[in-house]
Amino acid sequence: MTIKRVSSTKCFDGLQQQFEHRSAVLDCRMRFAVFLPPQAEDAGDGQRFPVFYWLSGLTCTDENFSQKAGAQRAAAELGIALVIPDTSPRGEGVADDPGYDLGQGAGFYLNAIREPWKQHYRMYDYIASELPQLVEQHFPVNDRRAISGHSMGGHGALVIGLRNPERYTSISAFSPICNPIACPWGEKAFGAYLGADRQSWEEYDAATLMSRASEPLPALVSQGEEDQFLEQQLKPHALATAAEASGYPLQMEHHAGYDHSYFFIASFIEQHLRFHADFLLKH
Repeated sequence: MTIKRVSSTKCFDGLQQQFEHRSAVLDCRMRFAVFLPPQAEDAGDGQRFPVFYWLSGLTCTDENFSQKAGAQRAAAELGIALVIPDTSPRGEGVADDPGYDLGQGAGFYLNAIREPWKQHYRMYDYIASELPQLVEQHFPVNDRRAISGHSMGGHGALVIGLRNPERYTSISAFSPICNPIACPWGEKAFGAYLGADRQSWEEYDAATLMSRASEPLPALVSQGEEDQFLEQQLKPHALATAAEASGYPLQMEHHAGYDHSYFFIASFIEQHLRFHADFLLKH
């Protein structure tokens, strides 16, 4: 698997870079961003760093988090690499929809099984398997991984972490879509990508998965109380209820006055990185 560097910028004495590659899983060209902490420049042979994977929300690309969250400062201090993929397959020949909440920019981190989506829309496999293999092949990182995200990406982080506890040390999310089988965003996307069998939707529903989880990971969720999507789309109470029922170690935090924007993420991203560092940096 080969990659091409698109850009490279010094940031907090580390390197913020963007790459593109041909994805076999998604059958298209993809971009992703990587921040390497300053320790990587002086790392001796064999030294590797843990990775924090960030999944972004609807309409976003890899650039939103890279440019707005300010995560590089804490990552540089902690010695953690950041990997930020795009939110969907893109390009000529990739199916799309006029709505912002379906198609390009709205991959929902699942494997589509219906036309015209199934050829390209396999973001679950891309994030859980192909991208980590690529990153671990080309960068000085190890196989200690944490996963996090925002909104649709928070949904993706929770689902992928819950379904693959052996692959991650910890999970977190900002304002995640917690119960997509029961909200308009999820019902639209799941119906299009997965079809009418609502029982099959449950394998991509964080609340359902958390209620059944048998191998729990440390999990942190941050939710702003002034989030305009809180009640209709996000439904954090469903996740809290599921965690209580299964005894899942979920730390759910509600923050007064904060909305759904990157101002919220920037305010608490250091807390999330330090939360993950407790597990990523354990020997």
